[in-house]
Amino acid sequence: MRRSAERNWISLGRRLLTRCAMAAAVACVPLSVSAQVLVPGTGQKLTKVGDDFEDPEWSYVYNLPKSSEENDNRQRLPGGYSKNGRWFEGAKRGQPDQVSRVPTPDGGLPGSEGALLMRSKETGVPGRYTGKFEQDDFICNVTQRLGGGISIARHPSVVVRVHIAPFEYWERRNGPSFGFRTACQTHKTESKRGKFGSVSRSVKQETYWPGFFIHFVPGDGAEKPDHAFFTVRAGSYGQDLRGPKITESGWWTLGMSFTYDGRVHYFARQGVEPLTAADHLTSQSPYSYNCERMDTLFFNIVSGNNGNWSTPWIVDDAELFIAR
Repeated sequence: MRRSAERNWISLGRRLLTRCAMAAAVACVPLSVSAQVLVPGTGQKLTKVGDDFEDPEWSYVYNLPKSSEENDNRQRLPGGYSKNGRWFEGAKRGQPDQVSRVPTPDGGLPGSEGALLMRSKETGVPGRYTGKFEQDDFICNVTQRLGGGISIARHPSVVVRVHIAPFEYWERRNGPSFGFRTACQTHKTESKRGKFGSVSRSVKQETYWPGFFIHFVPGDGAEKPDHAFFTVRAGSYGQDLRGPKITESGWWTLGMSFTYDGRVHYFARQGVEPLTAADHLTSQSPYSYNCERMDTLFFNIVSGNNGNWSTPWIVDDAELFIAR
């Protein structure tokens, strides 16, 4: 009896080990075995969303004046939208003041003839200059076209090409100028202390916005040249993290991916080639949140809101992928 029972336990143990090994192998595809970092652009491209801006008839309907809910609680509906239904004005801050299809700058993706130019002059309340930096939003229409956001279980990722203009065309202001970001959902627990020391806890849904900013540092016109750098938003405490330095004009490829462990993975490389594992900058749980769903991607155009035009920003081939 004792030997028979022992053989049964050994057989069961072997079966369990085999199943665990198979499960581990499945869980690691297509992620790297060591760090489980998904390269943006892996898997299936979702062609219902995103844009390559190749349609010569691409156009945008502004529906002015734009929204400024963040500043004065006014949305001024209906908002602006692209005629192809893939982009719309952000109700919180409003759209860039110029949104137009332009010829692809030199060095862009092979075969690309069109890209998107965005810039702004009034980044706060329309007609009111504050002299402090404010921003506009240009949002990809993901949830409506797909019928909802994308669960992290599907391992989504986003990729875009961004053109860096020569520094003589930049707004002469030290600070952020452009953002490439995503809207994500999670749940967090809130604690509230009662009158007699009791503590009640509740769980609520929370939206947050991981992404990149490009920050400009003007030179002194002599020994110190102009330059810019990327910042990653955000670390586990909500802090911005310093990224690569930019010293010349040209194209960059940026990407973010989201994996089942709730982390966000940030990638960047100079040029327009597909991202690889070597382009990984960092992996973070922004604000110590575990991402549960990715709803959309969007761009920020930032200016000093002082009557001067912002830096002109050109993007191409904004893409969304799922790896599972």
